[in-house]
Amino acid sequence: MQIGILGLGLIGGSLGYDLRSQGHHVLGVSRKQSTCETAVSLGSVDEASVDISLLTAAEVVFICTPIGLIVPQVEQLINHLPQATVVTDVGSVKAPIVEAISPLWENFVGGHPMAGTTDSGIESAQRNLFAHRPYVLTPAPTTPKGAIALVEEIVRSLGAKIYYCQPEQHDRAVSWISHLPVMVSSSLIAACISETDPEVLKLAQNLASSGFRDTSRVGGGNPELGVMMAQYNRQALLGSLHQYRRNLDEVIALVEQENWSALATKLHTTQQARPNFVDEI
Repeated sequence: MQIGILGLGLIGGSLGYDLRSQGHHVLGVSRKQSTCETAVSLGSVDEASVDISLLTAAEVVFICTPIGLIVPQVEQLINHLPQATVVTDVGSVKAPIVEAISPLWENFVGGHPMAGTTDSGIESAQRNLFAHRPYVLTPAPTTPKGAIALVEEIVRSLGAKIYYCQPEQHDRAVSWISHLPVMVSSSLIAACISETDPEVLKLAQNLASSGFRDTSRVGGGNPELGVMMAQYNRQALLGSLHQYRRNLDEVIALVEQENWSALATKLHTTQQARPNFVDEI
């Protein structure tokens, strides 16, 4: 197939690697000419341009731009596409995107691969990024079945595990397991660097190991993405943040009261619950 990718960063570049490895002809579009040249030289895409009209020939187009650019880019893109072209995105927020684009383009299928790293840019792209990872599709009730089937076929070929849900359900779910952790992790780092004794701060930095690395990883990611998560999934994120604060206040109270048995019960409950979210294998 002729497959287009609009936005050649970590996700778009990684997608290009996998699609080309399956024999598809991949057309890439980026805002920067240097990114286009790098994507071609790395082998992520077959052709690349800053001109969005390059995607006219694509049968499917993946929108891999930052969240805030998805709708404006689609509004521009559809002026260059035949009506049969299927368009999908990879944004981590779905309700506002699906609501805005579905009336504009019948063959639009909302999507979100639950894969990535804290790095960004075409140089960070990697092969098999989506293998064995969840990939959520959130089509509208009016989305043609053929468009959904085509996107599903491509996603399955990446080795991803497909889940279907409503856009609003997606946004509530990711507020818990993706957007909240970014804010919590960032707050952890901010709390640590607020240590006023330079010697203690330096010692903490030197002693930080796997536990701190794991809990702080997403807080050290792309700031632009974090802001857009909050901006476009504001209501769901606020609900998650308020609930997290209630749980943190409970822990503070238990420590202040020296209620070690209740604290042990809480820690046991969370220990038992974690495998329901994270597979360590």
